[in-house]
Amino acid sequence: MKIQSVQAHLLSYPFPEPIRLSYYGGERTIFKRDAMLIRVEADNGLIGYAPGQGSQKAHAAIRDVIAPFLEGRCLADPDALRVQFLQGPGQDPALARTYCAVEVALYDLVGKAHGLAVSELLGGRVRDRIKLYGSAGMYMAPEKYAEEAAAVGALGFPAYKMRPALGPDDDVKTVRLMREAAGADLDLMVDAHTWWRMGDRSYSPETVERVARGMAEYDIAWLEEPLPPDDHDAYRRMKALNIVPLAGGEHEPGEAGYLDLIYTQAVDYVQMDIVCQGGYPTARRLFAEIGREGLRFAFHSWGTDLEVIAAAQVGVCWPENVVEWLEYPCHSTPSRAGMYPWPLAGEILKEPLPIDRGDLVVPRLPGLGVEVDERVIERYPWIPGPWSCFSIFSPHETWAVTGDHSVKAEVS
Repeated sequence: MKIQSVQAHLLSYPFPEPIRLSYYGGERTIFKRDAMLIRVEADNGLIGYAPGQGSQKAHAAIRDVIAPFLEGRCLADPDALRVQFLQGPGQDPALARTYCAVEVALYDLVGKAHGLAVSELLGGRVRDRIKLYGSAGMYMAPEKYAEEAAAVGALGFPAYKMRPALGPDDDVKTVRLMREAAGADLDLMVDAHTWWRMGDRSYSPETVERVARGMAEYDIAWLEEPLPPDDHDAYRRMKALNIVPLAGGEHEPGEAGYLDLIYTQAVDYVQMDIVCQGGYPTARRLFAEIGREGLRFAFHSWGTDLEVIAAAQVGVCWPENVVEWLEYPCHSTPSRAGMYPWPLAGEILKEPLPIDRGDLVVPRLPGLGVEVDERVIERYPWIPGPWSCFSIFSPHETWAVTGDHSVKAEVS
């Protein structure tokens, strides 16, 4: 089986009007949501798919470097092709990470050719299900967070994640109201990455500790990235206080940073994004170390349903006491609670993901086990420019975000 073509399709869903979300230190404006659909076709007519970063930089890397490298090559062992790529253009870390996103499509292709699920190609699954947490909650009144937490719990999800940024006292109040509204059985995750992005109003370590103690009274499952992610010493100091479980990792630039988090026990939950942080090979290496150190893993997944299933296929190759959680973004529809609507996220697949009582039931069908609907390519044409923008009040600063949410872009 030879690789005939490698294509990356950028997609955009524009909002009718920009969504403006005010928080303690500034305002965030969301103009659209972007995605990428990677399509790899073999000479036998089979097609493999993968999710990619919705950015022009990633698109150019695939078009100009990765596609020319792969096209015409024999596809039997994706690992062998990756080794060759890493010895050549993949010596550039950013290119290597983008290649690993494309590699998901290669696994999808090989799985379809051999009648095997991707999970079987990655070492063999040990279970068929993985827990999902409903992820939404962006910069709103405490009562609205509480209402959404209860609604997400009512959908059957065992956990709800939100993003606080209302000021220290209101952040604690929000968690209290969520617990009262959702009851004792719903796990609550708090993603606090805004706390260190608010300029002069960014929370000091002392404030973070005080807020964490307040939230701990309401039994939160974890506090995610409450401190700048590159300051591992600060995480180790906070973890030593044993206030609440800590989560982090989605902003790590490379494997060395992950290993430092793991070996020094800086967090309780290690997080990683399949699309932008090294794909299957990085995940498989990290899972082994996480298991040895007695930590837990939780996928970061902020894209389409194709990204969710791609992550799940490797997640079920490890037991739940190592790979525990998979993030499921809850986008609102006329009949479902959640954050802003993003129909592209679900429409990229012909059928909804099989979710049962808050678990994703991972298909055993060949490849990723889902059918991609290529009509999204025409339905959601690419719109250039950043998808989101942050404005900090003091000192005044504005930056845009494109592709991976952790990478700043110039404001046009």
